[in-house]
Amino acid sequence: MNSFFKRRYIIQGIFILVALILLGKLYYIQVVDDSYKLSADNNVLRKLIIYPARGVILDRNHKILVQNEPVYDLMVIPGQVKEMDTLEFCKLIKIDKSDFDKAFKKAKNYSLYRASLFQKQLSALTYAAFQEKLFEFPGFYVQNRSVRFYPDSTSAQFLGYIGEVNEREIEKFDGFYSQGDYIGKTGIEKSYEELLRGQRGVRNIMVDVHNREQGSFFDGKYDTTAVSGEKLISSLDKKLQMYGEMLMQNKIGSVVAIEPATGEILASISSPGYNPNIMVGRQRGNNYMKLLKDPFKPMFIRPIQAEYPPGSIFKVINALVAQQFGLISSNTYYNCPGGYRYGRRGFMGCTHVHGTINLAQSIETSCNTYYGYTYARMIDQTGAKPVNAYKRWREAVMKFGIGATLDIDLPAERKGLIPTSDYYTKSFGNDKWTSAFNISLSIGQGELGITPLQMANVTAIIANRGFYYKPHLIKAIGDKQIIKEEYTKKNSAGVDTKYFDAVIEGMSRVVNVPNGTAYNARINDIEVCGKTGTVQNPHGENHSVFIAFAPRINPKIAIAVVVENAGYGSTWSAPIASLIIEKYLRDSISRPKYYTDRLVHANLLPGQKKLYVRPGVKPDTTKSNRILVQPATLPENKKSL
Repeated sequence: MNSFFKRRYIIQGIFILVALILLGKLYYIQVVDDSYKLSADNNVLRKLIIYPARGVILDRNHKILVQNEPVYDLMVIPGQVKEMDTLEFCKLIKIDKSDFDKAFKKAKNYSLYRASLFQKQLSALTYAAFQEKLFEFPGFYVQNRSVRFYPDSTSAQFLGYIGEVNEREIEKFDGFYSQGDYIGKTGIEKSYEELLRGQRGVRNIMVDVHNREQGSFFDGKYDTTAVSGEKLISSLDKKLQMYGEMLMQNKIGSVVAIEPATGEILASISSPGYNPNIMVGRQRGNNYMKLLKDPFKPMFIRPIQAEYPPGSIFKVINALVAQQFGLISSNTYYNCPGGYRYGRRGFMGCTHVHGTINLAQSIETSCNTYYGYTYARMIDQTGAKPVNAYKRWREAVMKFGIGATLDIDLPAERKGLIPTSDYYTKSFGNDKWTSAFNISLSIGQGELGITPLQMANVTAIIANRGFYYKPHLIKAIGDKQIIKEEYTKKNSAGVDTKYFDAVIEGMSRVVNVPNGTAYNARINDIEVCGKTGTVQNPHGENHSVFIAFAPRINPKIAIAVVVENAGYGSTWSAPIASLIIEKYLRDSISRPKYYTDRLVHANLLPGQKKLYVRPGVKPDTTKSNRILVQPATLPENKKSL
């Protein structure tokens, strides 16, 4: 009996304990913890995302390249929309009734009770007119946003653009972005997205049954503050960039200018370009499609994506590598009878009969014969099998940053091409081949592919006499101006400093002596060292190429210019490079106006070619589709590869 009563008290105690626990939990939920109240009140709450200002991008002199401009996204909660004057609504936000129906259907399919984007990027003017009557349209509200604005409409391919996230990007960033958010799609906007985007905030707003704001929920206790994106200081010189873009208008090609002492890119021009402001706003999609259909491909980032045989500028690399191998010296002479004979019947022509010349003279005159002999020594006369000698040569050339990406801080960089020995073994059916099978590599033709960025970097290596810093477009990050460590490390090209003397002397003669192949690019009182190139193009006219650095002592700028389908390097690329060099070093131009006008006003686009006619000079009508310029502005020397 006693046992029965004991069990009864135990059971009663358990029930009392459970009841006390439940009562305590109810007290906690209703009195202590207000999170449930917050959840219950969600039907009268509006969560406003506070989008941070995206980080601005400045040039090296702290001039604005891209900034932000306020716009307004119109949001809708379909379940709260009441009967309204739809035509008046459409008139206020400047859309058609069909656009309204389409947007509203999309919002309903997404959710009746969750907010979604109805119309994006209303201008400040449109919003001002609409705001006065917003209360007449329950279920609609406006959310502040900002879009990019480019005050000087420059550097489009370098800066890139932003656009709405897609599903793949939402998944990639683990839900950080939501439908309707913006993300960097190309250029610096993409490379530095996580720094530029900042951190979003949230504001909880109480609204009444008429969709009118009644103030912050819980006095802002659950609000979070938006944090602006980091400011980026680019290495570009905006004034130089815009000047280069002017010179390259109506031409297809690239300009890349680098500061040799730092690897900072001073100008990165891809031509033809486009106004970056057309990639902002409600017409962005239409403008994007027009750019994609443009036959001259303005969205193709030529400085890092176009790959060309380098032509005669490649001779400076072969000259350096051959010296490092101990196979030639500055006093090595070869006789040029007008070409180089190889194999049984092979012949590689030269532009002139140069006679017996040394290394510096071979650069000055761009002698093909000299480099046919030099390349043959490196491949056939080392004591090793030619296939193994070629591997050694290829490895040495790759140390100049060719055949692999330079890891510039832009997406989609191409690595260029230096064929492997296996490529030639497969092509010829055996590994018994010699220099005769790919002799065109001696003068930068054949299967080689090099980007304009790599050309400029090779020039910086020569200017530095054997090393380079990784080329980059952002020199400092944020107010603390943080510099990435990887941009402060020297990278060796594997050639001793002493071997650059003869090459640099030859490059100086190219520009500064009357017989040089780019004498028309000389600048009074500035010693420019350069090398012309005329790149064979199987699809049309040859490409004009020129590399240079200046001044010779303590160089401040290294540059590569490519103008497609323009012919000789001395005619177009060299003068363009020369003007850009002078503009950077002096901030002014000493040459006569017609020198610049010839370049600015020439149209070299395929099918539209028309050259500048100096006033008072009659065009030579005996040549089809060609207008001769004043002889004084033409190169004063022979033209050469």
